[in-house]
Amino acid sequence: MSTNGQPQQSEQGPEQGPERPDPRQPEHPDPQRTERGERTGRRSDGQWYPAEWPDRIRALTAGELVPVDARPAATVMLLRDAPGGPEVHMLRRRTSMAFAGGAYAYPGGGVDPRDEQPVRWAGPDLATWAVRLGLDGPARAQAVVCAAVRETYEEAGVLLAGETADGVVGDTTGADWERDREALVARELSFADFLDRRGLVLRSDLLGAWARWITPEFERRRYDTWFFVAALPAGQRTRNASTEADRTVWTRPGEAAAGYDRGELTMMPPTISTLRTLEPYGTAAEALAAAGERDLAPVLARARLEGDELVLSWPGHEEFTKVVPLGGAR
Repeated sequence: MSTNGQPQQSEQGPEQGPERPDPRQPEHPDPQRTERGERTGRRSDGQWYPAEWPDRIRALTAGELVPVDARPAATVMLLRDAPGGPEVHMLRRRTSMAFAGGAYAYPGGGVDPRDEQPVRWAGPDLATWAVRLGLDGPARAQAVVCAAVRETYEEAGVLLAGETADGVVGDTTGADWERDREALVARELSFADFLDRRGLVLRSDLLGAWARWITPEFERRRYDTWFFVAALPAGQRTRNASTEADRTVWTRPGEAAAGYDRGELTMMPPTISTLRTLEPYGTAAEALAAAGERDLAPVLARARLEGDELVLSWPGHEEFTKVVPLGGAR
């Protein structure tokens, strides 16, 4: 978005995707949207809330639901400097998606077991990463960091790797790059083999660990997700390379958060929470420098009974607290 809030075409050309959203125009211009918020999975402020959650929370509270294990995952808040402050790259999940359809998120996804395969590595060693991420071994730490870099390439076309420990690849939009990217998405090619084939070093030093959120125990699909920050490398361009997204945008965190507050942009709690924490920083470099001081204690939603109501809360994040009468959602 421009500094005055008007939408503008990205300077990076048509491959960048559609225009940035105008915060003045609701993306869901439905006059009944507020009244239907619980059924559609949205609240008046833009918080994504599935209609099935009350029943699943009640089942969990009654001991009738056994939580599934949370799968390790990683997501990256990709930043670039712009007039008025840094912008973050976000994608909007297709409205047809069963999970969080229409919600804005960052590039990311689950760990591939092959992300533990040895790779050429630059930056903090794996033991240091294991301590920082709160993991019990270097292999698991490598898998999470590899997933962050791989998913950013798969979904945004941006690769945090170089031919040397202090270099970064340039343009990755050629046909040969696209064939490799598609092979990664199809799991026909491991990330380790991809890097080895191209003689590349994974630049873990270009990532900063920012937050960790775990999907609530009552969800059908659960993820233990580490959020990272990274700056867009010089010479590279983002694009909508994800089959799960129908648009991508660059937006200043404060403007996107304001759109959420007005109910115009839908987001899940981890997304809007991490988005707000980016607002104080004047440059991408400042955010990266601050990453080392970020608290990575995992955030896990809790549900409890209080009289004839269920209370859903995320410890330390009171804005997401939800009260659900036993007779239904409100």
